[in-house]
Amino acid sequence: MRILIADALPQAQIDRLSKQGDECVVSPELGVDDIPDAIEGFDVLVVRSTKVTAEAIKRSDRMGLIVRSGAGTNTIDCQAAADAGIYVCNVPGTNSVAVAELTLGLLLAVDRKIPLASTDLKNGIWDKKKYSKADGLMGKTFGVVGVGEIGLAVAERARSFGMTVLAIRKGDRRPDVEARIRSIGIRLVEDLNQLVSESDIVSLHVPGGDSTKNLVDRHFLNLMKPGSILINTTRGEVVDEEALITAIDEQGIRAGLDVFRGEPASGTGEFTSALAAHPNVVGTHHIGASTRQAQDATSAGTVEVIEAYRAGNPINCVNVVQTRVGSTTITIRHFDRVGVLAAALELLRQADINVQTMENKVFHGSNAAMAIIDVADTVTEDLTRKLAGLDNVIQVQTTSRSQ
Repeated sequence: MRILIADALPQAQIDRLSKQGDECVVSPELGVDDIPDAIEGFDVLVVRSTKVTAEAIKRSDRMGLIVRSGAGTNTIDCQAAADAGIYVCNVPGTNSVAVAELTLGLLLAVDRKIPLASTDLKNGIWDKKKYSKADGLMGKTFGVVGVGEIGLAVAERARSFGMTVLAIRKGDRRPDVEARIRSIGIRLVEDLNQLVSESDIVSLHVPGGDSTKNLVDRHFLNLMKPGSILINTTRGEVVDEEALITAIDEQGIRAGLDVFRGEPASGTGEFTSALAAHPNVVGTHHIGASTRQAQDATSAGTVEVIEAYRAGNPINCVNVVQTRVGSTTITIRHFDRVGVLAAALELLRQADINVQTMENKVFHGSNAAMAIIDVADTVTEDLTRKLAGLDNVIQVQTTSRSQ
């Protein structure tokens, strides 16, 4: 395959791909406006923060996979990719420890005023009285908004500091997540309002996008205790920055922020932010996932996604239907011979019936198999008989998905 890497990957990971016969073109300088002109002739595109637009997808002539070398895929037009039959896959969870470590680092820096104290020392100022005033974390209540991999990693570390950790109760969580919540000792509350109003520290770990834009608004901030701490290591757009500045000035809210609105598009550049400059804010440069451990794990995960795609079993795909679709399921038990499924699909084509999902399971010994075909239309008795009458077909059963 030809792989365009619009970012940097460690040479060891590029070598892994090259040993498979892949041609890897590493072009970290490519920006959002450059990719459409560069994408022709590539099977796979790897990006980190670079945007992939619908125009870029339209210009691709053989692209089958876009890998976000990280968790969030909000910088990729996933629907345009889906419409073009291109997988969009990510590498979730590999940076969770790094972000969790920075989250607790920001919290300690806010509570103990570490940046200001360090600056005074460098300027020859000794003021033990001023910097001895800190609340401490033991016994505080720590509210985690979003308990994905990062939120859970943060919760584990917060508990080790002797804090009570709160999260919002939800009825649709996976059993393994519920089990981990219990093992950590997270106390579940009914809604966001209760979590915010009961917490001394609120830490944000939600995805970006329209559903979370301005999640932290005036109402949210008014629920926070006076003098409490807000930590944001997710996306700058989650916070209404003007409302936060007001809350800092009027309620004594303190903040540790790794992300801001209007961040420079490149790794370096000028940045002016009233929020970042506020004395009650400790800020970093959107570096939550930027540890060597996290980058190595993410790079290795990126190659694993590409290898899975090569093997015909894509993983971590965000733009495909995760459940079976269709109004009718056709089950065909058949001898595992050449042409059986081709003949069955030809009958469905003649009947103008669209196949939506399909799987063929082979029994031990490779003599027999079972095809499970979900279709969008009603299958008549006549068509069922025709399918059953095909050479090497053992049995055919049709079932309405509503049954």
